[in-house]
Amino acid sequence: MQPSLPEVRPNHDRRRTRAAAVFAAAVAGAIVSPRAAQAAEQVPDGTFDTSLGSWYAYGVAAGPALTAGALCVDAQDGTVNPWDAAIGRNDIPAIAGEGYQLSFQARATRSVVVNANFQHGSGGFELIAGGATTITTEWQTFTANGTAPLGFADGQVVFQIGGKGAFTICVDNVSLQGGVTAPPYVPDTGPRVRVNQIGYLPFGPKRATIVTGATTAVPWQLRNAAGSVVRSGMTTPRGMDITSGQTVHTVDFTSFTRSGSGYVLAADGEQSYPFAISAGVYEQLRKDAKTYFYTNRSGIEIRDALAPGYGRAAGHVGLLPNRGDTAVSCQAPRDFMNFWTCDPSFARNVTGGWYDAGDHGKYVVNGGISVALLMSEYERSLTARTADRGALGDGTLRIPESGNGVPDLLDEARWELEWMLRMQVPAGAADPGIAPYEGMAFLKVQDAEWTGLPLAPAADDKPRELHRPSTAATLNLAAAAAQGARLFAPYDPGFSSRLLAAARTAYRAAKRVPDLFAPDADGNSGGGAYSDRDVRDEFYWAAAELFLTTGDDEYRADVAASPLGNGAVFSVDGFSWQTPGALGQLDLATVPSHIAGRDKIRASVVKAADAILAVQRAQPYAQPYAPASNQWTWGSTSQVLNNLIVLGTAYDITGASKYRAAVLEGADFLFGRNALNRSYVTGYGTVSAQNQHTRMYANQLDPALPHPPAGTIAGGPNSGIQDPFAQGKLAGCAPQFCYIDDIQSFSTNEIAINWNASLSWVASFIADLDDGANDGN
Repeated sequence: MQPSLPEVRPNHDRRRTRAAAVFAAAVAGAIVSPRAAQAAEQVPDGTFDTSLGSWYAYGVAAGPALTAGALCVDAQDGTVNPWDAAIGRNDIPAIAGEGYQLSFQARATRSVVVNANFQHGSGGFELIAGGATTITTEWQTFTANGTAPLGFADGQVVFQIGGKGAFTICVDNVSLQGGVTAPPYVPDTGPRVRVNQIGYLPFGPKRATIVTGATTAVPWQLRNAAGSVVRSGMTTPRGMDITSGQTVHTVDFTSFTRSGSGYVLAADGEQSYPFAISAGVYEQLRKDAKTYFYTNRSGIEIRDALAPGYGRAAGHVGLLPNRGDTAVSCQAPRDFMNFWTCDPSFARNVTGGWYDAGDHGKYVVNGGISVALLMSEYERSLTARTADRGALGDGTLRIPESGNGVPDLLDEARWELEWMLRMQVPAGAADPGIAPYEGMAFLKVQDAEWTGLPLAPAADDKPRELHRPSTAATLNLAAAAAQGARLFAPYDPGFSSRLLAAARTAYRAAKRVPDLFAPDADGNSGGGAYSDRDVRDEFYWAAAELFLTTGDDEYRADVAASPLGNGAVFSVDGFSWQTPGALGQLDLATVPSHIAGRDKIRASVVKAADAILAVQRAQPYAQPYAPASNQWTWGSTSQVLNNLIVLGTAYDITGASKYRAAVLEGADFLFGRNALNRSYVTGYGTVSAQNQHTRMYANQLDPALPHPPAGTIAGGPNSGIQDPFAQGKLAGCAPQFCYIDDIQSFSTNEIAINWNASLSWVASFIADLDDGANDGN
């Protein structure tokens, strides 16, 4: 048995610096120096024939006890996290680079999932071998292998049994063999013929990639569901693809336009996963990509009737054991931020909004780009030539507000905008720690320390903290609120006025305090740092949105004066939460206005699209993303998507079919036409991501919990592989292989609102194309 690996305390999420945490072990022992690990027993007292030896338990109702030659304990109700109760043995040294094999026998009075780990007992609690293990009522033997990522003296074998209620568990014959070579990780990539696993539009491009050692063209066949050959031809050799390290060919079957399901592509002795050819292959994704935002809402009960399988209690509303977001004060002083304090009596109600990613933090700088992309998706539907005008209207999503006369996508955006308004520093604050930041936006609200997986929002018992305002957060508020003001004006003039007033105030505050940056080290506990020391693009974005909403000369002048107005906001590596100036440029190019030089702005978008198109055409897998360094970034799937947004906007501007085709082919990469032969979107494709890093959708750790909702995109290949789990599996990986679908791999497999917002925009763009025949020219 090779159990999947859960996260161990503490968690270190994306863009986050490691933090030390104190593991609540009950027994301390003498620290010994690491010694050479041999292929010999490292646990001398794991048979429990006559005694418990150095084993201990904490957080339990009774035990540990020696029972019929096994160690048994009674777990109790009232614990929340897995590590709140445990059986363990400390002071087991580990040698960096050495392999270890953990084995044991276990049974329980009922079937229960526990974490059985050999791990570092301090520091980052790095996991070496073990994972989430389902213990049943019958004795079973379990084995797990792993390699130590670093050397330490204070390793521990631990069975984390908290958060599961009352039961009795017994373990026996616990063994840790040192110096055992761990089997190499080899991903299952399925057939060597790689296609878009959900399908192709009838009149869109239809291409595939084949992994093969053949140096000359090989024949291919397209077969229908009955097995009949409906099209055939010869492949095009493409040589070595540096992003995957594979030798590949490509296949083009664009000329085949007959709709149907169950098609397969065969070549070089292999057959692809099945796929469809249909005008409707992206219609459901248009909706599903947005369901993610409803299920990620904070401060509201998620109704199972609206999101079957995802119903849960409201999170962070102040009900025990939760500390809640109803009255949150400033971050307690830290070594890296001891220059900022405020009176503990200061408190803000910051309920609502969306949980940002795998944790329960809420971040204005990531919320801004996320809600803006959803609003831009809606705004595009008002003007784009190909847009299905009613596809984003009232009654199109399963959310509580549906049927209120407001487009559902705007209702979803409002949930985040209302929260962002609460994050604005109020006027008239007497506290000298707060007063200088009047009108600015707090950077984030998060737990005071890391929590583990799985953890429902309502069960989070950590204190919540507001983190110091930043200029970037303030400008995110200004931009998003200004955009929201113009979109909500026809539906709720009062809310529109609130948004515009907040946007104006925030913009003035950012000009007053133009260089207040989030500390790089503010990711040491409880949440991500989200540091950004270049806010020229945020200023440009905010000025653009304020101008488009108001037409005021002040904002017009600021747009014109920005050095970014000539297209410098774009990069072939994609825009992100740190570089949101692209959003301003895209809106200036497409939202009707009287901005001077609009033709040049539109031309800059087309120029950026042409540069992305050139990158894409050079890639055998047709992804519109290939950094010159060959180092893929955290959240690479969102970089692909954001480049598709630029290409889609160029299509809206010009009507040129090459941009439409580029969006479709770029989407193929996300849905299986890639080196791993995997769709990065849950529920879409024969093999799709389903074990993304998240506290709420942790089915991999607890079968009672769901996988992420269908339509949730994983962060994707990341050359940095910053988490220990990925490091142990993927060292030396070619960029496309720097991904693993495991909940432990937060650096390659996290989920995030900004990534899903990009997916939502692209899904709508493609769904609007219908059968793909509306080329424009």
